[in-house]
Amino acid sequence: MISVFVDGQEGTTGLQIHELLARRHDIELLRIAPERRKDAAERARLLNAADVAFLCLPDAAAREAATWVTNPRTCLIDASTAHRTDPAWVFGLPELAPPQRAAIRSAKRIANPGCHASAFILLLRPLVDAGLVLPGQMVSATSITGYSGGGKKMIEQYQQGGDPALAAPRPYALALAHKHLPEMAAHTGLRSPPIFMPMVANFYKGLAVSVPLATQALGCTAEAIQAVYERRYAGERFVRVMPLRDPAVMETGYFDVQGCNDTNRVDVFVFGNATQAVVMARLDNLGKGASGAAVQSMNIHLGLDEGLGL
Repeated sequence: MISVFVDGQEGTTGLQIHELLARRHDIELLRIAPERRKDAAERARLLNAADVAFLCLPDAAAREAATWVTNPRTCLIDASTAHRTDPAWVFGLPELAPPQRAAIRSAKRIANPGCHASAFILLLRPLVDAGLVLPGQMVSATSITGYSGGGKKMIEQYQQGGDPALAAPRPYALALAHKHLPEMAAHTGLRSPPIFMPMVANFYKGLAVSVPLATQALGCTAEAIQAVYERRYAGERFVRVMPLRDPAVMETGYFDVQGCNDTNRVDVFVFGNATQAVVMARLDNLGKGASGAAVQSMNIHLGLDEGLGL
């Protein structure tokens, strides 16, 4: 039996991880009494008692909790932003590059990727590795996400209704300092983070990142980009490369941002003409963008089928 503790299980990601694991017969969930959730000594005891512990906490609290773990057997998987570019932690995106699964398997400190970052990295890393996008190139990206990505307070705000401003999509991070930007550069091979415009809209979950590329200036074609994705993600269980200029999307003329909801899958698309392309990746921001990715990394670390429970 594998013992697991979720520190911060009352948050959106923690609840989702807890629900995924509660259905499994190979997992013993260690639970903290509600009145002791802020008791550092009790949290530390449970963290050190676990084979795997998930940190579903704000950044500062995750950094502090990580220092409490003295048991070398415990594997920490941090869902916060705190350790995503820390070289002492392995980035928990198995599809990042061929060696990544082995790194996750042997790691005791795994940093779970951000939702926007997962989609962006899976789009850009193969293109940088293939030389179609140069590391020094400035890239822009747009992301639209459901309101669950904002956590409990935003979920409550949207679900209680009554505010007409919430009816339309709302761009945010207008200071161009979104918290996912460091990992978006560090794990793609880009020297600079993208010019990134996220927006939140009035639907619960689902996320799509779009990156425009001037293929004529890059000296490539939409077909070449498609071929890179097909080679890189061939055989990947949770990344599906859709047909070039996907006919199903082109027939309606509209992109379904929620098309991967309730899955641990990322769908990758290439749309383009003779001089330009737009590459897009969609995922469930609570699944592959958060809890699903964390459980996938746990499974890999433990040597289990990585899709177990997903």
